[in-house]
Amino acid sequence: MYLRDVTEDDVGAYLCMRCDPAMTAGLGGPLPAAGMADKVRRDAAEAAADTAWIKMIVPGSRGPETVAGSVTIWSHDTGDGPVSEIGWMVLPEFQGRGLGGRAARLLLERARDEDRWGAVHAFPATDNAPSNGICRSLGFRLLGACDVPFAGRVLRGNHWVIDPRTDLTAG
Repeated sequence: MYLRDVTEDDVGAYLCMRCDPAMTAGLGGPLPAAGMADKVRRDAAEAAADTAWIKMIVPGSRGPETVAGSVTIWSHDTGDGPVSEIGWMVLPEFQGRGLGGRAARLLLERARDEDRWGAVHAFPATDNAPSNGICRSLGFRLLGACDVPFAGRVLRGNHWVIDPRTDLTAG
């Protein structure tokens, strides 16, 4: 498995990850397909500018066009100041193989090695056992449940935080 930057060619993967009812059950349901090409263009531009790490998870020895999902670290303002956040999605046919956890670890290790992003937060849905398990296994600390704005919706999530420089578990 390896990570590569998102490109404008990843519209199909975004449609599968963000517009499928099963994939988005913990995110309030599917997003409109009509906006995905623009979202991919914006994300590819951010990745190219290095303002966010938006990576596609490429499984095994398959070519770079085959993706298992994505992992991202970005910064945004919560109203209380800037926060670095990590999120990941793994397509159903690749779930249960540890790819999400390995991808998150790779990005957090890079954040540690480059001393970038500071403390990193994650907000998986409270009932998303796999993602909460990834947070736990990587050394995130659970701060509690909270309401999380996402794509014009408010979701209930667990608020996890890690400082990759000091908290990342050995792997």
